[in-house]
Amino acid sequence: MSMKKLKRVLPFSLAIILASVSLPVTALADSAKVVTLGANLSDEQKASMYKYFGTSADQVDTIEVTNTDERKYMEGIATESQIGTRTYSCSYVEPTDSGGIQVKVANLTFVTSSMIASTLLTSGVENCNVVAGSPIEVSGTGALTGIMMAYEKASGKELSEDQKATATEELVTTGDLAKDLGQDTASDLINDVKESVIEDKLTDPSDIQDAISDAADKQGITLTNDQLAKITSLMESISQYDYDVKALKKTLDNLDGKSGGFFSNLWSSIKGFFGGDSSGGGIINNTDDAALGNDAIIDSTLDAVKSKANDAVNQAKDEGLWDKIVGFFKDLFGGDDTENSDNTDSTDAVEENTDNNTDTGSTDNNANNDTSTNAE
Repeated sequence: MSMKKLKRVLPFSLAIILASVSLPVTALADSAKVVTLGANLSDEQKASMYKYFGTSADQVDTIEVTNTDERKYMEGIATESQIGTRTYSCSYVEPTDSGGIQVKVANLTFVTSSMIASTLLTSGVENCNVVAGSPIEVSGTGALTGIMMAYEKASGKELSEDQKATATEELVTTGDLAKDLGQDTASDLINDVKESVIEDKLTDPSDIQDAISDAADKQGITLTNDQLAKITSLMESISQYDYDVKALKKTLDNLDGKSGGFFSNLWSSIKGFFGGDSSGGGIINNTDDAALGNDAIIDSTLDAVKSKANDAVNQAKDEGLWDKIVGFFKDLFGGDDTENSDNTDSTDAVEENTDNNTDTGSTDNNANNDTSTNAE
């Protein structure tokens, strides 16, 4: 084989090598994939949600979620206007054996993917992929109920009723804070405090308030007495339960776009270039966003990870590391430094993939607080 032909097949050889040693996040062997559908959706709307999820009724188990189901956890925590009288939110849940919690949401304006991922941690879930959405814009306050129901059916694991109620309280508290602080800031604040409470095993209200004050100061936030009291009450509830700190940090790192440092991000990006997926996500990668129309509001926890991974590759290019990686595989196959035009072609292909690897479906989370949205 000539050197010219050899260099042209190097990217494909690299892809084979990477594929053979990569460790994808896999679904639990004894789990199923479960879809929940809002009871008040029309048949046409239900069909559109299956299409959006990238599946069909004969491929998954399906649960219908009613307003009564939502009220079981939301009454006494959310307001009547937040609960509403109809249920439109849907979900698609895939338990996994590692990787933390990854979430994608569509047309949910009160809650974000980050809020749902964090509250699922509170409910006792450690690893799963979730897609939640609605064919029309809704608040999404009831989405968590359906997701927890789906997870229990799919995994065969029953979650604590008290923890599920606390998770719902967290979702509503974070959403209420977001009205004043913005969704990203509110999520970051709650996540920072929750990590301190769980990791440092804080149970005393004064210690919890100190953790809240530290997190607020770090973000330049001034909380009202009412906000401080609500967060303290929530964290006192969370402090009662035993959580896996490693699982907690994995999901919180996902939300921050941290996938293990520079080389881990670079590795994820290489897998993404040649394998089509840089950050796991399972069922999240199969959604058909077009099924909900051009105006659908899309938000995913994978966005942060993909962004950091792309940054890692760009950094590698700036520092000349990418050329070293290409050179390593060239030397591995007995190449030399001649015929540089072929290397240029390979690099150009990688740069093109970097552009294509960026998720264009995300939107500004802080733009999601539309008060005209349907409540549920």
